[in-house]
Amino acid sequence: MRVLETVGVISLGCAKNRVDTEQMLHLLREAGYRITDRPADADVIVVNTCGFIDPAKQESIDTLLEMARYKRDGRCRLLVATGCLVQRYGPALREQMPEVDALLGVGAYPRLAELLGRAEAGERPLACARSEGVFEGPRVLTTPAYTAYVRTGDGCDNRCAYCAIPLIRGPYRSRPFESVLAEAAALAAEGVREITFIAQDTTRFGDDLPGGKRLADIIRETCRLDGVRWVRALYCYPSRVDERLLDTLAEEEKACGYLDLPLQHIDAQLLRAMHRQGTPEEIRALIRRVRERGLTLRTTMIVGFPGETEDAFRRLMDFVEETRFDRLGAFAFSAEEDTPAAEMPGQVPEDVRQERLDALMRLQARISLENNRRRVGSTCDVLVERKEGHWYVGRSAMEAPEGDGSVWLRAKRPLAPGMFVPARIDGAQVYDVTGVAL
Repeated sequence: MRVLETVGVISLGCAKNRVDTEQMLHLLREAGYRITDRPADADVIVVNTCGFIDPAKQESIDTLLEMARYKRDGRCRLLVATGCLVQRYGPALREQMPEVDALLGVGAYPRLAELLGRAEAGERPLACARSEGVFEGPRVLTTPAYTAYVRTGDGCDNRCAYCAIPLIRGPYRSRPFESVLAEAAALAAEGVREITFIAQDTTRFGDDLPGGKRLADIIRETCRLDGVRWVRALYCYPSRVDERLLDTLAEEEKACGYLDLPLQHIDAQLLRAMHRQGTPEEIRALIRRVRERGLTLRTTMIVGFPGETEDAFRRLMDFVEETRFDRLGAFAFSAEEDTPAAEMPGQVPEDVRQERLDALMRLQARISLENNRRRVGSTCDVLVERKEGHWYVGRSAMEAPEGDGSVWLRAKRPLAPGMFVPARIDGAQVYDVTGVAL
């Protein structure tokens, strides 16, 4: 009988990492481990790390050190690191963190049970070989039962100058169309009502497959599934957003009418330096087509990229003021080693990067409040997620899971998580709105 029987898994980073974690949980369960969400009760603790930018890397290291306390003072006997940080820095982590008993990169997930067995036998395995395929298989959902992410591919070919993802995940490769649709159908049969497609670049889906099927096709087919209520896609690369995708998002009743379009900047010189495709004129033309269809528009921006002058930053601020994005996230440039941007001239001082980030987010907070005030008096369907005091908290089709704001509802009847209820919006805050269930 196995001595170490209970495993706890902590997932850090993005939704794509969450899918990896859910697949690992299934592998662990199939291998006979019991799953716990309490590290204090785990014989084995697995931390699925993020290695995207410096704050994420530091969070991963801090979490590993925190979990090591359970080896010293508690029940834990094996501490395992998996994921992007290990893929990128495995040998160094193995040398510098003796607390960690096994290290698995993103290509080694299918070997998790085997490598745990080797660690239990006294080895200290390190597995960082690159995978040529996409990690697929059954999952143990860590999202609420009514919502799930579905990954359409892995890796990235965009080679943005600031991004380490191709170094970690390798070149882009799609999952087979039939596999993605079958997973969405299986989730719907289990009661999932909201499907969110994710990848490093969802708009590249199908480019490397025969048959000509693309992201618009998988969205349309998923909208045909019984039980599915909402379908959306995140991480859409601007230059590959075509008319078919925009029409699909606008026309399909179950599509959320929501476009996640990470733009990063609007200054022409910086876009070229970032190795981003498309010009400012093409970006503005795409936004006009998005607005003509009435889609909710979400974006991400980088401030403090090497060479970003005060004039370039002002152009970004003017663009955000002009466009009035429904959702906008931003981060200060992080010089990731082995990326072209880390060695570029014109590095912006950290204090200036932070000042610009703060200024951009103050601007977006004002825009978001003004946008939300315009929603007052409108009606929408709300997916209920939880209850807090006298309020029910949920999301409309305009809010993606985890990253956006919430709709706070008053209701005269009991509501339950997973319910869709019509609501009238009657109040606005910076990122949230309030309303009453009808």
